[in-house]
Amino acid sequence: MLSRRSLLTGSLALVFTPAAALAQQFAQSQAEWSQNYEAVSRTRVQRTSTPMLSHEAFAATEEMIQRYRDIAGRGGWPAVRGADGLRVGSKSAAVVGLRQRLIISGDLDPAAGESPIYDSYVEAGVRRFQARHGLSSTGTMTSATVAAMNVPVEIRIRQLEINVVRLRTYSGNLGNRYVVANIPAALVETVEGGVVHTRHAAGVGKIDRQSPLLNSKVVEINFNPFWTVPASIIRKDLIPKMQKEPNYLTDNKIRIFNGAGQELSPSQVNWFSDEATRYRFRQDSGGELNSMGFVRINIPNPHGVYMHDTPSKGIFGDDFRFVSSGCIRLQNVRDYIEWLLKDTPGWSREQIDATFKAGSRTDARLAVPVNIYWVYITAWATPDGLVQFRDDIYNKDGLGNAIPVASRVPNEPDQEMFLQN
Repeated sequence: MLSRRSLLTGSLALVFTPAAALAQQFAQSQAEWSQNYEAVSRTRVQRTSTPMLSHEAFAATEEMIQRYRDIAGRGGWPAVRGADGLRVGSKSAAVVGLRQRLIISGDLDPAAGESPIYDSYVEAGVRRFQARHGLSSTGTMTSATVAAMNVPVEIRIRQLEINVVRLRTYSGNLGNRYVVANIPAALVETVEGGVVHTRHAAGVGKIDRQSPLLNSKVVEINFNPFWTVPASIIRKDLIPKMQKEPNYLTDNKIRIFNGAGQELSPSQVNWFSDEATRYRFRQDSGGELNSMGFVRINIPNPHGVYMHDTPSKGIFGDDFRFVSSGCIRLQNVRDYIEWLLKDTPGWSREQIDATFKAGSRTDARLAVPVNIYWVYITAWATPDGLVQFRDDIYNKDGLGNAIPVASRVPNEPDQEMFLQN
């Protein structure tokens, strides 16, 4: 999956000049770029208040296309080789090439020079690059970082061109208060008055169980919800799991009910047939085990998906968060629902925390439903000159394997609870 698509040849082929000469060109000719783009690169990426879906992001992305075309016109950036595993204190000829790569993309000030020492300036540039590409900002050269650096500038231009069309669609009035879930970024923003209020890392649909694109409204919050296992998960996950672990349902407090509403014992079901597909499976409420955690956020839509908490918080520290069966799991869910319920009487943060603690099934209907957009944006920019790229995880950009998503896919299966939606 790490091979480059044939579109990198032909009309997109590059005429490269020597890397050192390219870096020198940028050092001499990037005055305006340096003012707008480099000024914030010397330490780390600053969090912007500009929403991903906004006229400002659309306009900045259009401008970034031209900047990246200028990079291509100068010969692009050199491939990074021999840099995997480099970190502060490393000394290698590969660091010289890494510096040149970072200078050309605007992640390192040209004044950093050409030293073969991986110093704090290089580390800061790598951190900035990693943050712009949705990678953990460790400052160490990982294989995923190398792979992202070696995506040619022509592919990044195509990403920007494809996504500026998507951004144009959402550059109008989305509402005074709205939510954006950007699926390839595995990120959720709440927006109010044209400014980002909160951001939340998210767990979204696996490649073979994709989160859908949708426009809807958040209408209700379910505290301490039950979870009814979808039919698709019964077939794909639950039956195979029970064949290997007969105590799985009992251990995870999942009950079986027949059509008459009578509860059955797992031992009454033939797990080596499709009998289980005729029953209803419901997991008891309770954030410690329940797949939805302490809260579910209801969004009317034809796909049967929603947003929810999760008992498995560890995923939010991962780069690869494509782990669900289509629904979206949220980090810091209390902050999210506090913002959603701010105009609903009786739902202060204190009341929310008390309801979590009580553990009883409670529903809160939003006084004013909030617009929500599940979108697919793999490249966007903001007015501060920062440009972001994400892997085309569902291959909706149509660039094939040109962007190496495999470089950050976990080698092991998801270790979270098997039936998480």
